[in-house]
Amino acid sequence: MSAYEAANAGYRDGDLVGGSGGSAWFTTRPVVASSTPAPAAYSEGDTEALRLIVITAGLGQPSTARILADRLADSTHKRLAERGRAVVVETLELRDLALDIAGAMVAGFPGAKLRSALDAVEAADGLIAVSPIYTAGYSGLFKSFFDVLDKDALTGKPTLIAATGGTARHSLALDHALRPMFAYLRAFVVPTGVFAASEDWAPDGGEALNERVERAGGELADLMAGAPDGRPEVRALMPTGQHRG
Repeated sequence: MSAYEAANAGYRDGDLVGGSGGSAWFTTRPVVASSTPAPAAYSEGDTEALRLIVITAGLGQPSTARILADRLADSTHKRLAERGRAVVVETLELRDLALDIAGAMVAGFPGAKLRSALDAVEAADGLIAVSPIYTAGYSGLFKSFFDVLDKDALTGKPTLIAATGGTARHSLALDHALRPMFAYLRAFVVPTGVFAASEDWAPDGGEALNERVERAGGELADLMAGAPDGRPEVRALMPTGQHRG
């Protein structure tokens, strides 16, 4: 049995973490890259698995936001496995928490189901956040979740932002809406944001999207793995003033 098969043995998409009542609002699985061997100096158990939380605010089932989120998560875990690092990927569907989020905004505190999701985000080693773009901005559901998240929960957390929309004209929302919000929350956002328009899902548009996905996933994996600051590719990711040495 391969490392990937062993890590995913017994997992079914929809397995629950924290939730109840049969709703697949929160899925989890341990992930190890399928074909990349671990370095000779590394053996399973030497390092605790990293935790990657994937948040998607798509409303369809499946949604293009979820499809893009899964591709970004796959890219990230493959790069982490090249470093010999195991990762547990947890996917959080905000669609299934919509009523809980609204209730928390009105009541001023989250219920148990939402509290479990918020705690998971705060405890994660890395974050992928994907929103559909409506009227040149992120969705209200996406924004509301981060409104109820503790203001310090994302401080210094490696974060990859992505979005989907009908046309490429909406791609500006990545840098004019999502990036400023995560900067306010003091998240460590990787340079490459990924936007997927309708044409990117066509057979002749997939190559460019794949390149962006692989680049962004690699940047997030490098930060999650704690690569030495001296490496040129890692130093390039760090904001001015955060380089050491």
